[in-house]
Amino acid sequence: MLHSLAEYLVQFDRFFSVFQYLTLRGILGVITALAISLVVGPVMIRRLSFHQIGQSVRSEGPQSHLSKQGTPTMGGALILVAMMISTLLWADLSNRYIWTVLAVTFVFGAVGWVDDYRKVVEKNSRGLPGRWKYFWQSVAGLAAAIFLYYTASNPEETALIVPFFKDVAIPLGMFYIVLTYFVIVGTSNAVNLTDGLDGLAIMPTVMVGSGLGIFAYLSGNTQFSDYLNIPYLPGAGELVVYCGSIVGAGLGFLWFNTYPAQVFMGDVGALALGAALGVIAVIVRQEIVLFIMGGIFVLETVSVILQVASFKLTGRRLFRMAPIHHHFELKGWPEPRVIVRFWIITVFLVLIGLASLKLR
Repeated sequence: MLHSLAEYLVQFDRFFSVFQYLTLRGILGVITALAISLVVGPVMIRRLSFHQIGQSVRSEGPQSHLSKQGTPTMGGALILVAMMISTLLWADLSNRYIWTVLAVTFVFGAVGWVDDYRKVVEKNSRGLPGRWKYFWQSVAGLAAAIFLYYTASNPEETALIVPFFKDVAIPLGMFYIVLTYFVIVGTSNAVNLTDGLDGLAIMPTVMVGSGLGIFAYLSGNTQFSDYLNIPYLPGAGELVVYCGSIVGAGLGFLWFNTYPAQVFMGDVGALALGAALGVIAVIVRQEIVLFIMGGIFVLETVSVILQVASFKLTGRRLFRMAPIHHHFELKGWPEPRVIVRFWIITVFLVLIGLASLKLR
């Protein structure tokens, strides 16, 4: 919106041309989303508390979590509002990638909101039935995959890029749609599984979003992409603004979500943020790098799969409780120790993902 306004005003004053620079708009996206989160956050928390929209805690979980009973949840709505307002203000709204990621984020956020509303407000412990949740996630994931496939303008946009190897790009053809679907839906649910401790999911999301923003900027620049031997993807650079909004909104939410949390994200935030990371990784052709940088999300998901499979096949549990962050809690780790160590691991993994730009 403001990007278009600046393009119009530049004919009257050259000063407004500064707002055409992608790096500046990315920074402004961070600042705007952060400011919205910090200003709106206290008001939202008071409203959620007033309406008694609080978290329910499982009695079989770690005993330290019982004190969290009643903490306001559905705070992920704050993140989404800040992200979308910031993006609409500073991004080039003629860019198809921006509308794709906005649409995917909105739909997954809506699915999460319905699930949270039924659990917290209507006191329905099942929330949105799993089959319907998965159905609407699948609709959104497939729609995005099909749209991106049929609007691709060059072969690089639908090839699988293998990091750490020079000139290794595997043409996917129609399998691109399948891969994209699983990346979006899988990442959405992986982030949702990780969102079990104060700040545990949001900080890795911020870090992975920052890493993907760097890939988006480099992929959308002809000189950098040629120098680094990564695909040049026209228009992908505009996702820097969206990644910036994730960073700003995420840090603003962390202000209130850090231990001990004043508000929880809920499915409305976790499902949407995971889907956003997934679709951005697909657009910049870095699905494997997302798998590396989001290693904590992968670990949490795999721990649940292994736990369920082991119990059904042998009647025994591999972990004291899944997802795995609860396993460490039940082993006696204080919650802040689990959180910070998972953050440190994510920093390391994001750096490995970024190193793939040069180690080829």
